[in-house]
Amino acid sequence: MVKTVFFGTPEFAVPTLERLLSSVHTVVAVVTQPDRPRGRGRRVSASPVKQTAKAHGLPVLQPVRMSDPDFVAALDETSPDLAVVAAYGRLLPDQLLELPRFGMINVHASLLPKYRGAAPIHRAIMAGETETGITIIKLVHEMDAGPMLSSQSLAIEPADTSVTLERRLAHLGADLLLTSVNDIASGRSTESAQDHEQATFAPKITRDDGLIDWGAPAVAIHNTVRGLHPWPHAFSYVGERRLLLLRTEPVVHQPSEGSPSEPVAGEILAAEGDRLIVAAGDHTSLAIHELQPEGRRALGTRAFLAGHRLAPGTLFQQSAS
Repeated sequence: MVKTVFFGTPEFAVPTLERLLSSVHTVVAVVTQPDRPRGRGRRVSASPVKQTAKAHGLPVLQPVRMSDPDFVAALDETSPDLAVVAAYGRLLPDQLLELPRFGMINVHASLLPKYRGAAPIHRAIMAGETETGITIIKLVHEMDAGPMLSSQSLAIEPADTSVTLERRLAHLGADLLLTSVNDIASGRSTESAQDHEQATFAPKITRDDGLIDWGAPAVAIHNTVRGLHPWPHAFSYVGERRLLLLRTEPVVHQPSEGSPSEPVAGEILAAEGDRLIVAAGDHTSLAIHELQPEGRRALGTRAFLAGHRLAPGTLFQQSAS
């Protein structure tokens, strides 16, 4: 049996915490980020990990500063054998890395060394990857660069968004993490170094990542739409309107007789019924199946076109005009 401290914050981390709680190992404390405004109403609320911890009667620590002496002392008092980290959301100082006798291990949502960083799930989909996975690593000072304990791949399905892929990876990570903790407890755990020359990075997603470049091929735009769902969403402008693109599909568009053979990137090619088709780069086209005017509800194409006049030849643009 291993005494663990669990570090995590979002929904992704909950299956791992629950898997530990149902195992022979003991969770002596949970560390999560401070309560913050969340959701549409921006109400201050507890993280999913805190809610889970409280439901199981676990002590919860929520330091504002990782170097806070009271926090470090409280963590030290738990005398953990191991710390498990799953999407905690903050870098951990060396002082904490060295506190548990077996160190700290992390559930990372990519096949390292690819996609080190804060947004490996989003970035993998946006890059058009067809495979990702989970890697359990030992935490070191450099971000996501520690030795690997285990890994397992997972296919990225064509219809996956970041939310559906994250859900599957969360459960895969929980299973793989428990296997690694069992190996540590039994002395069977082995480590293998990452090939740092093969490392790629997955920086934090920002709202600006969603701005569509219509000069990119339709499949690249489609991958951006998938990768940025449910936040911050891919977006573009028609006139003064900012529109979020929620569901799309690369298509082959046959222009009608008399149409220009080389439409401008971002030009609407068809806008009737269930068809809203936009020209993209490399002679490709994108069908938009669901979109959302900023501040309004999401609409299917037919419902949107019934209330928002668009015509072939209108341009989607990168800024309001």
